[in-house]
Amino acid sequence: MEQKKESLTRRKFLIKSGLATAATPLIPFSVRGEEPLIATDESSFEFVFMTDIHIKPEMNAPKGFQMAIDKTNELNPDFVITGGDLVYDVMRGDYEKSDALFKLYTQMAKGFKMPVYNCIGNHDLFGIYEESPEDETHPDYKYGMWQRYFGETYYAFDHKGWHFITLNSLDVTDNKRYKGSFHQDQLAWLRNHLNAIDTKIPIVITTHIPMLCTFSQLNGKEGTRTANNAFEVFDIFKEHNLKLVLQGHIHWKEYGFVNDRVHFLTGGSIAGNGWKGRRHNTKEGFMKIKVNGEDFSWDYIDHGWEAERMKLGVGVQE
Repeated sequence: MEQKKESLTRRKFLIKSGLATAATPLIPFSVRGEEPLIATDESSFEFVFMTDIHIKPEMNAPKGFQMAIDKTNELNPDFVITGGDLVYDVMRGDYEKSDALFKLYTQMAKGFKMPVYNCIGNHDLFGIYEESPEDETHPDYKYGMWQRYFGETYYAFDHKGWHFITLNSLDVTDNKRYKGSFHQDQLAWLRNHLNAIDTKIPIVITTHIPMLCTFSQLNGKEGTRTANNAFEVFDIFKEHNLKLVLQGHIHWKEYGFVNDRVHFLTGGSIAGNGWKGRRHNTKEGFMKIKVNGEDFSWDYIDHGWEAERMKLGVGVQE
């Protein structure tokens, strides 16, 4: 019943995002005993992880995003996962402007020739800042606008023997700022959800706010660089085969491997430094991930925006 419910939720999600025709239903599967998966057409696939798109009408952002879409279609992965901050910016409210940003993203995302699985980011939270003309009484407040366009902010899907879980790593503080945190209702859902998942099945998590990141150690800066209760998520997965954490937010590229168990990839960004150059010296781009059996490899793909931006004379590099 839970799988059927999730399949229907996923269908609703894709209908709202305008991508239902490319959707595939949840299919139950299991890993056989201790045998390693052999790479075949059934266990080998590629997907793209694309984060921090920050779409807006200004700064030639639609042109840059279209370049990323075209490059993705050229690579022809099985699907795309986004890592949050699809738009820039709805935190400060203004309903008409914010709604127009989500409309722009959803219309452009129809250009992908494969399914797209979206993750919520801090810039996608509607009206949460003090200066917003709307407040928590508005039906689109916080997650509401996102849910109207895309459905639930956390969900799961299966693909060729791997299980993918997209989580919502955002909440709002008492003084009306965003914070990196996995709320307790979601953690309860996650515990219950994993009860039905074979412990040997390889799992991928997507989150906007990183669960693991070296930014603070390298730069001496604290704040919302990591989710404050990521340890609770890791604890929930301690008996499961968590292979990879995909994360965004920092606008830089980072790879790590923890205790011979969990890999994590911080996926750079499509927008760089607000569409006017590199952020943290990381070139604009996205991750292409290739799965073979239970192993994977990755490449960082330049979709050409830096060269195009220089040609257009937009902004300066950071």
